[in-house]
Amino acid sequence: MAPRFSIITCTRNSLATLPDTVRSVKEQTFKDYEHIFVDGNSTDGTLDYIRSLGGPIRLITGAAGGISSAMNTGIQAAQGNVLAHLHSDDYYAGPHVLERVSAALATSNARWAFGRCMSEIDGAPNTEGYRVPRYSYRRLLKGNFIPHPATFVTAALFAECGGFDPNVSYAMDYDLWLRLGKHAEPVQMDEHLAVFRVHAGSVSSANRMAAFEDDWQVRQRHMSPTLWSRMYHGAHYWVRRRRVVEMRQPLAAL
Repeated sequence: MAPRFSIITCTRNSLATLPDTVRSVKEQTFKDYEHIFVDGNSTDGTLDYIRSLGGPIRLITGAAGGISSAMNTGIQAAQGNVLAHLHSDDYYAGPHVLERVSAALATSNARWAFGRCMSEIDGAPNTEGYRVPRYSYRRLLKGNFIPHPATFVTAALFAECGGFDPNVSYAMDYDLWLRLGKHAEPVQMDEHLAVFRVHAGSVSSANRMAAFEDDWQVRQRHMSPTLWSRMYHGAHYWVRRRRVVEMRQPLAAL
């Protein structure tokens, strides 16, 4: 019988942080899962560490083509009914995450779910510095507030919508959420499910602006072609862009 969850972890020279990721999965009270590692040619001992692990794990090596391709490789290999991406900089916020997600999906009959995500800065988890909106497709079009490590998608919905677009450099998760939202409304869980470890490369000014522009390109792809919609989202783009430049706030807070 296929496992209920497939947890996909993309790695590359991740030995310093990967044990926290693995520990958070192994500590889950819900044990019906497989843990798939997709590695991009690590040379720091990551592969030896993964091979030393026991339990329901699988390792795919030699991943190439960027992060979207690596995530899609994990999706294609997954045997579970519900898929999640938990990268080697991420870890689950507690031992009951899979248990609660399973219950939320079963109760709501939803085909995907998302919760909240904390950021670890200097070793300490921090809650979001903004009010998380209630989900609607219209709100999602205004900006991405769905955290990747705290999102769970059924395999059947992935099969309908496809995986991550390798042509999108930064906002590949946002593009996927908008595609999923056109097919099915998610169940929104008001609890922290995952922790994202913030490091210097993830918050650089150059990456922030490039990600913002990529985000805008994705939004244009999915918004209504009407003149009113273009004007509305265009005005919102310029307001948010000024805030990114002047205030350096997280994109989801703008």
